[in-house]
Amino acid sequence: MRLSYSADIKIIQVPCTGRVDILHLLNAIEDGADGVYVAGCLEGECHYIEGNFKARRKVDHVKKILLELKIEPERVEMYNLSSAQGARFAQIANEVAEKIRALGPTPVRTPTVQKPTAP
Repeated sequence: MRLSYSADIKIIQVPCTGRVDILHLLNAIEDGADGVYVAGCLEGECHYIEGNFKARRKVDHVKKILLELKIEPERVEMYNLSSAQGARFAQIANEVAEKIRALGPTPVRTPTVQKPTAP
């Protein structure tokens, strides 16, 4: 089965979502990502016992930080699904991309500077 999801999505694989750090999420936003989502194991089914619970707490913490910075906390989300739910992964990817497009560009994105052209 070939999965189809928005080309705007960049996937970064980690051994466990518990390895995702708060700084990874914040740096992604700071570096210009309009939104970030974490896709982890189903609750209670983490191969590393509680990695997905740790990730959920980190995502919730980042949401609070964004709120304090007057940035929409909806720019960061977490979803739990199994590796057998490829179609659901693609559906979530498309829903997240649509939601982020509706929010617009991140307010911390620095405008790109155009290089002067030679005469």
